[in-house]
Amino acid sequence: MSRPIRVGITHGDSNGISYEIILKALADDRMCELCTPVVFGSAKLIGYYRKTLGIDDVNYNGITDLDYIRDGQPNIFNISQEEFKVDMGIPTAESGRAALMSIEAACEALRSGYIDVLVTAPISKEAIRLAGSPYPGHTEMLQDLLGEGSKATMILFDEDIKVALVTTHLPIREVANAITVENVAGAITSFSDSLKRDFRIERPKIAVLALNPHGGDNGVAGTEEIEVIIPAIAQCVENKILAFGPFPADGFFGTGSYRDFDGVLAMYHDQGLAPFKLMAGSEGVNFTAGLPFVRTSPDHGTGYDIVGRGKADETSMRQAIYAALDIFRARVDYDRATANPLRKQYQERGADKTIDLTKDEPEL
Repeated sequence: MSRPIRVGITHGDSNGISYEIILKALADDRMCELCTPVVFGSAKLIGYYRKTLGIDDVNYNGITDLDYIRDGQPNIFNISQEEFKVDMGIPTAESGRAALMSIEAACEALRSGYIDVLVTAPISKEAIRLAGSPYPGHTEMLQDLLGEGSKATMILFDEDIKVALVTTHLPIREVANAITVENVAGAITSFSDSLKRDFRIERPKIAVLALNPHGGDNGVAGTEEIEVIIPAIAQCVENKILAFGPFPADGFFGTGSYRDFDGVLAMYHDQGLAPFKLMAGSEGVNFTAGLPFVRTSPDHGTGYDIVGRGKADETSMRQAIYAALDIFRARVDYDRATANPLRKQYQERGADKTIDLTKDEPEL
């Protein structure tokens, strides 16, 4: 790539801490040595939060046309000329609408090639619902907007652990019905593919968690392990995937067994993410695997309780940007290494036959 990697950043919920963590992350001059940030938001909101928070050390290029992105400095693409009302700490239909406008504009820029990767600031699920969105979260929304028919897998990671989910933003009462052989095997396969392509792990070992307490106690405390999870693991093992389990979640994390694996597949949201966030702290990153494009996000929410007070920690936002760059480069390298070689043909002397070296047995 002849130009720096361009990182599209959505502004998330404008009543939360998103602008604070974005401004703080971009205040580090080293960021623009690594990439070109393009924030999809509002110059007026930027101005409001700069004044409120006293953050004056971010100079940016304000644009309304993506053709005028400047590499080497932060860019702010105005998603609208209207003034969005700020109600700090409160989910509103207006903040939800502004968040959706930012996501849609960034996705269009990604599809059109103006940006290379996407980093999303936290949204409020309540606010986007008030704005009329049918989606329970970013993962499901981006699967429709960017997936091109592929299924997204939610992965949270830091340097020590990678956790993927079979189900994402489902009520607990609906989780068991969603634990099917197809869904579990699909999540294992997608996770394995991502660990290879996105994280440079050649032969990843995946631990699969049980759904029920004590792994179902051989059917006494639930049958999903016997009827669903074990068959799904066996199916993946037949396909040469290194999948193991199911492991009861409490003992698995409590004994540190996760250290023996490259990735951990949880059955539902809090089963995997509660221990992950306890261990990762501010270093965690949310990654949507399985999409044609790279998307990362901080692993925290809107921070309504601390908005406007200058207390938000930008570490996870910064890590999300770095991770997007690393994954983008890993994909380029992986795709180059695994691409089909060019058809090499050698003309036999005195004949019209050729030898195709891309085949297992050359036809002579």
